[in-house]
Amino acid sequence: MQDSFFAMLSRMKYINRWALMRNTSFESLSEHSLEVAVIAHALAVINNVRFQGNLNPERAAVLAIFHDAPEILTGDMPTPVKYYNEEIRSAYKQVESAAVDKLVGMLPDDLQDAYKELLMPGDAQYKKIIKAADKISAIIKCIAERRAGNCEFLSAEKSTLELIENCGLPEAKAFLEEFIPAYTRTLDEQ
Repeated sequence: MQDSFFAMLSRMKYINRWALMRNTSFESLSEHSLEVAVIAHALAVINNVRFQGNLNPERAAVLAIFHDAPEILTGDMPTPVKYYNEEIRSAYKQVESAAVDKLVGMLPDDLQDAYKELLMPGDAQYKKIIKAADKISAIIKCIAERRAGNCEFLSAEKSTLELIENCGLPEAKAFLEEFIPAYTRTLDEQ
């Protein structure tokens, strides 16, 4: 139906992330997307201010809001499965593309192009920013679980930190160095 798009987006709150892990608190796709949007905005600002970039922080934030929307239909595919090998990765991209087409088809014809571009952006620079923001969000989740006494996320935290440090984005490294330490402190220590 062409009037279901926004109702489907509202279902992001029902999709839980980190399905293969024991969680002390669950994180919905909605919560995750907001956090990634805030971080993507910050990364774009840092890129512009410190590294002479020319990104639109608001665009980065909006793309981040929509970055996992296809998971409304596909569910949150665990990273070890999604990236197990090239064949699975390719098949998942096809499934994700089909999910985007299905979601976009829930819009009136005159709005479809605008939202398809948000769900499957073509700009590589913004994709890198969103991916880094997504990984930083994962680090924040790992820290929260570790602080709650859950050791289940320790290897995910280590491997994700390595990915961010090697992603080639100085703004991501700056965010890690300057802002992530605050996530290890209590409210009274802030």
